[in-house]
Amino acid sequence: MDLPTNAQAPVADPNSSSQPQASSLPPPASSTEIAQKSKSNLALALACLPRERRSDMISFYAFCRIVDDIADDPALPEATKRASLARWREAVLNGDAGEGDPVQAEVVGLPAKYGFTPQWLAEIVDGVASDQDKIRYANIEELKAYCYKVACVVGLVSARIFGARHPRSDEYALALGYALQLTNILRDVGEDARECGRIYLPQDEMARFGVTDDDILQGRYSPAFLRLMNFHYQRARRYYEEATALLPASDRYRMVAARMMARIYGDILEKLKRTGFRVFDRREKLSKLHKGVILGGYLMHGWLHRSESR
Repeated sequence: MDLPTNAQAPVADPNSSSQPQASSLPPPASSTEIAQKSKSNLALALACLPRERRSDMISFYAFCRIVDDIADDPALPEATKRASLARWREAVLNGDAGEGDPVQAEVVGLPAKYGFTPQWLAEIVDGVASDQDKIRYANIEELKAYCYKVACVVGLVSARIFGARHPRSDEYALALGYALQLTNILRDVGEDARECGRIYLPQDEMARFGVTDDDILQGRYSPAFLRLMNFHYQRARRYYEEATALLPASDRYRMVAARMMARIYGDILEKLKRTGFRVFDRREKLSKLHKGVILGGYLMHGWLHRSESR
């Protein structure tokens, strides 16, 4: 899919003597430690994968978690964030891991092993780095460019590691990436505004519905705001439906972890709508029982068809 390029946050020269030292960051942890600590839905979903694919997905997940945490950590100086992300970008592009970093050593070999371009990993770094400077999006094209880097590319890499073989699985990964990220954006409207003054909702669409930046920053519920949120709900829902239609039957069980994520986030999207988009009051999530039923069902399907995902 040909998408416009999103504005990248400038990155500092990692070779400059003025750069903060790596000691400004926590010592590297292993991929397994990061996955266990995160308690992520995706980390649980990987349990049904064959051992080697599961291990490589945990390494990839840990990479995504690390670079995202660097960009979001309020305790880190901006110069430290830029330098660290620049080092990660250089490492994944050149396949040259830094000494003493176990996750970096694992992730730089994934492109050659699974036949995808290292540029995909660099685009993920570029996407999270853009959050340092870009706090408004003019239109849906800009927002989709951001979603492509931080979610769709994650889906493309994951599909390779899952072992997807049908070309249409890439289209599925793209559609699902947009659906998942748009759901995240809707759920976190209030949190993003409170914590960093960021508004992902496209400015031109806000203006069309009569919603201002101040309405979002002050957490004002209004008929106009609810109409805007419903408009974005409908867009996200269409992407889930598109993804479902695109998934080829031959890769259905290879993509069981992705299907599980689609169900979890799709149900979160429906809960947002059902509860009236109360995004300034709380961060919507599923109950442990609801999530457990979903995880259990998909894990059972994954284990029963494990041989089909090798």
